[in-house]
Amino acid sequence: MGLDTLLARVDHEFESRNRIFDLPTGRFWSPSPDVDLSFSFLGRPAATPIGPAAGPHSQLAQNIVLSWLGGSRLFELKTVQILDELEIARPCIDMATIGYNIEWSQELTLEQSLTEYVKASMMLDILARWEPLQTHLGEPGPHVLDMSVGYDLAGISNERVATFIRGMADASAEVDRLRPMIPEPFAQFRDLEFNTGLSDSLTLSTFHGCPPEEIEAITKHLIDVHDLDVIVKLNPTLLGYDTVAGIVNEELGYTDVDVKEQAFAEDLQFDRGTELIGELNEYAAERGHRFGIKLTNTLVVNNAKAWMPEETMYLSGAPLHVLASSLLDRLCDALPGLLDLPGQDGDVMVSFSAGVTKDNLADTLAMGVKPATICSDLLKPGGYGRLAPMLKSLTKEMADNGASNLETWRSVRLQQSREAGHRDTVAAHVAAIRGDAIGKYNLEGNTKQPREVDNHLEMFECVACNFCITVCPNDAFFSIPSLESQTSRQQYLVWAELCNECGNCMTFCPENGDPAMIKPRLFTDAEVFEGRTGQGFLLGADGNLTARSDGNDDAESVVSELLHAPGGNPLRPLQPPASPSGAEQ
Repeated sequence: MGLDTLLARVDHEFESRNRIFDLPTGRFWSPSPDVDLSFSFLGRPAATPIGPAAGPHSQLAQNIVLSWLGGSRLFELKTVQILDELEIARPCIDMATIGYNIEWSQELTLEQSLTEYVKASMMLDILARWEPLQTHLGEPGPHVLDMSVGYDLAGISNERVATFIRGMADASAEVDRLRPMIPEPFAQFRDLEFNTGLSDSLTLSTFHGCPPEEIEAITKHLIDVHDLDVIVKLNPTLLGYDTVAGIVNEELGYTDVDVKEQAFAEDLQFDRGTELIGELNEYAAERGHRFGIKLTNTLVVNNAKAWMPEETMYLSGAPLHVLASSLLDRLCDALPGLLDLPGQDGDVMVSFSAGVTKDNLADTLAMGVKPATICSDLLKPGGYGRLAPMLKSLTKEMADNGASNLETWRSVRLQQSREAGHRDTVAAHVAAIRGDAIGKYNLEGNTKQPREVDNHLEMFECVACNFCITVCPNDAFFSIPSLESQTSRQQYLVWAELCNECGNCMTFCPENGDPAMIKPRLFTDAEVFEGRTGQGFLLGADGNLTARSDGNDDAESVVSELLHAPGGNPLRPLQPPASPSGAEQ
């Protein structure tokens, strides 16, 4: 969606429903004046230590805005690569219990990705200054956008990828191109001095099968050519096949997970990995840069479920949390004094993303990781609305320990861990999740399926559970009031241009059917509308409707009546931007 449409939605939703992109103000994050959650990300200040992991929640502008409203201040942007016109099979996400996916890279071109991130940055600059939000957000504080690229040196050296990286470092040209798209309700910000240096840090996604010499060469290239601080994302395969299979299949009891042994032979090995961490840290420091590691990528497993149409899938969620924490524990033993963790006191920052939830966020951050980013948990009902409760719980934990900032609190937790007989907080956390707290991570604790009712989903009328709205990472669903003749309290429609048919709404919808295909599909772009098939409804800037009802003769009149009813139109008639509407593609 164009910047004009996104901002028009913000204005209209906030005025008419006290929401932004369907997130209610009660789920906006407002910091406590007594507890400071800020941290330093490779020397860059961020006001909270959480955010979306590189994945489905950090690909589009409205995703990043939703995460920011929920309290995220560190954004791991979706990994981009030179192969930017991928055909990803559908469905591509399975969150019925733990987490699996077959989606491993961006679904936009490099140029589109840059535009999305610039739009997101401009919207954050605007919303941080927008007077109606002041009472809900307080002082938002600084945030960090962290780039991610992959997967080999040839691709990353390509001029198009280089142009993307340079565009993130200096986005002034793209900002100036988008300025005229700012619609009338936000006209006061058209001349704002927007942030144009979007990102000068980067997380390298080594993914699976990237050899050590390639990791080394890419990291040095990013430091030398692009003047970046670099984090290298590591794989859980560093633990070795026997250890990983032992933890997943035996210790945690996931006997149905078929760990892919071949992936271990192709991945970076532990001893070489520890050498590489030390070598790259020295290389960066000698050139005035910072270096870090990220734990971890997803785990490659064979697709035994066959719900998603690929032979290989990637495991996340609860079992990955145990693997990533266990890998960090082993790295602490192998690299004493090198990692930037309480009790280790080195300078290699450790970023963490693996099965982070409200229940384990405090213990995860107590280990000293900076930050803890989230993906699988945001794909569960509640979606972005799960972020603010995480931060509230963390704030309470710190206050209960008499700490007013993260570093003081981590020192308290380190002392408590040592008094309990552990080497440090990492060892204490691993002992807990593989001991008394294992029930939150093993098969027994993660077998509950999404609830079901014996109904076939229809275009209009349903149980109105709101799950389709909250589990969609792209905010592709919205609800509007029902007509008097309808029995459900509200009706659900799909922003078809935002839906990538990932399948997550189908997983959590209690009724039988795919909401993304069955609910009315609304378009705002005539060209996209004409290029699609199946049912769809084009909403013009003047509020008029063009329908392609796909054989449902009543659909056009019902959708038209819904959209023209009081509170029905999800967009007020758009004010024309200062430049031609086709300027932004």
